[in-house]
Amino acid sequence: MTDSIDHPRRIRSFVKREGRLTPSQERNLAALWPRYGRERPAAPIDWPHEFGRDAHRTLEIGFGAGEVLADLAIRRPEADFIGIEVYRNGVGRLLGALDEAEADNVRVFRDDAVEVLAGAFADASLDEVLLYFPDPWPKKKHHKRRIVQPGFADEIARVLRPGGIWRLATDWINYAEHMRDVLDAHAAFENIGDTNGYVTAPPRRDTRFENRGLNKGHLVHDMAYQKRSTPP
Repeated sequence: MTDSIDHPRRIRSFVKREGRLTPSQERNLAALWPRYGRERPAAPIDWPHEFGRDAHRTLEIGFGAGEVLADLAIRRPEADFIGIEVYRNGVGRLLGALDEAEADNVRVFRDDAVEVLAGAFADASLDEVLLYFPDPWPKKKHHKRRIVQPGFADEIARVLRPGGIWRLATDWINYAEHMRDVLDAHAAFENIGDTNGYVTAPPRRDTRFENRGLNKGHLVHDMAYQKRSTPP
């Protein structure tokens, strides 16, 4: 079925271009998905019921190979974490790391983040959202594919509790400026960067995407936005 004029096709921020799964990734997906994986639900998930407790809850969108998410979950067993990633390779790697560490405080979606946000999360159900090194779509004609857009910011504002934090990072200065343009103008968010609107000492993080950019001489730009209790 094709999209009608009344329901235009949504521009996605990703394309399916994953490589071949390794045998260990295939095993992890087969054996561990029932434990950690969740399908997009028809109604918002009751996260305290899902985890068996009501703890600080963080969502990472596009977790890549899962280095940040696994590290957070292992270091912070008192908190709960949710990850969204479309590529099976990264999901398989993350599941293996979680199983090896016997971490049970993570749930994972292998799906489109925009659709998962709309379906799986009630209003004010998250304390923190992480968006690290999303595809920068550097060509101007592709800027419309960038995930950080006003509508996406509206959805993040909806799922964050008042006072919750949205952390972002990119090693493309043009994308950093785009993020700033969108979020500095958004009524729900306050920029809490410490130097010219950027964060100079972000939380611990070590990912292959960040290291790849650093090896190319790119400067990483970190940002943090807090959801206002009331709009200005």
